[in-house]
Amino acid sequence: MDRALVLFSGGQDSTTCLAWALDRFATVETVGFDYRQRHRVELEVRPRLLEAIRTGFPAWGQRLSEDHLLDLGVLGQVSETSLTRDMAIVAEQGGLPNTFVPGRNLLFLTLAAALAYRRGARHLVIGVCETDYSGYPDCRAATMSAMEQALNLGMEAEFEIHAPLMRVDKAGTWAMAAALGGAPLVELIRDETHSCYRGDRSHRHPWGVGCGDCPACALRANGWKAWEGRP
Repeated sequence: MDRALVLFSGGQDSTTCLAWALDRFATVETVGFDYRQRHRVELEVRPRLLEAIRTGFPAWGQRLSEDHLLDLGVLGQVSETSLTRDMAIVAEQGGLPNTFVPGRNLLFLTLAAALAYRRGARHLVIGVCETDYSGYPDCRAATMSAMEQALNLGMEAEFEIHAPLMRVDKAGTWAMAAALGGAPLVELIRDETHSCYRGDRSHRHPWGVGCGDCPACALRANGWKAWEGRP
């Protein structure tokens, strides 16, 4: 049992990863990033989710420690993407969608590691996945392995990067939440987390809140349907 720092956006994946970490580590802190994202509403749901976990899951609440929110506005300044600009979500040349924010997870992990170094946390937990995702190169297992090596070399540290969802599709993410926290956690993730790229919280669906047609909503909806229809 050790101290962990979870990269916590307020979305389905990071909330599931937070539950995973709370189930394993003695002390868990969280960190979020304000990079002037188009779906800034995710920053508003973060504190509500943390409070709901503290009150609804007392054993986890005892392990849940400080939350940190870091200003990463420079990432919004250098990014011309549909997550940092008001533009249509489309596929670009090369196949990547323009929701890809170059360097985002690399910067997130670098800053998280710097914070973890100061806070005495050796474990970094991030909700990246290469099984059921939009093709982002900074979500791959190889990228996580390279980042772990670079951070340990550059900080003379022994960080361990955990990506519990790396080999799990969205249906499996719902299943993981159910295994960790039962129906109450599934309901919390469904009703309170935010994943929609457009920042829409005015439309409610069986799988949660969102516009219903952006890539993030589509992945979440398809995963819910597959999990709900499980044998």
